[in-house]
Amino acid sequence: MTRYTKTAMLLHWLIAILIVGAFTMGLVMTDIPGFTPTKLKYYSWHKWAGVTVLALAALRLLWRRANRPPAHPAAMAAWQVRAADVTHVALYVLMFAVPLSGYLYTTAAGIPVVYFGLFPIPAAFGADPALKALLKPVHYWLNMVLAAIVLLHVAAALKHHFVDRDDVLKRMLP
Repeated sequence: MTRYTKTAMLLHWLIAILIVGAFTMGLVMTDIPGFTPTKLKYYSWHKWAGVTVLALAALRLLWRRANRPPAHPAAMAAWQVRAADVTHVALYVLMFAVPLSGYLYTTAAGIPVVYFGLFPIPAAFGADPALKALLKPVHYWLNMVLAAIVLLHVAAALKHHFVDRDDVLKRMLP
């Protein structure tokens, strides 16, 4: 197989769009002063995106286990293969860790998560100010690491396309 499956491509791009959107919204919403309806709306959207990323990441991981991805190009250096594999593992770990840390932070703050305003997600535990203080920077720094790895992933794909002129990027494009 030289290309990813259409399902893998769809999940990849949906998750990518949601991650970029949630990250951007997270930066914007935390800079809005006070307690406004707009800020509350952005927080809700941010949470909905996070829950959706978590669900799609689980689906994507199941799909990947059942449908092996295409092999790395034969001409790819061994260190690049290892770097790509480590980066993909990190991306998968963070696609779970970031939304889960956000959910736990929200739970510790005593704020319910209601998916699309319709489906309440049960709280893992009661409000806990000490845990909230711990989880806030955890969620922030996991997001920063995810952003850095996403940028590295994009840079590597562009390098393969424009410098190496191989099909690494093309096999994930519809």
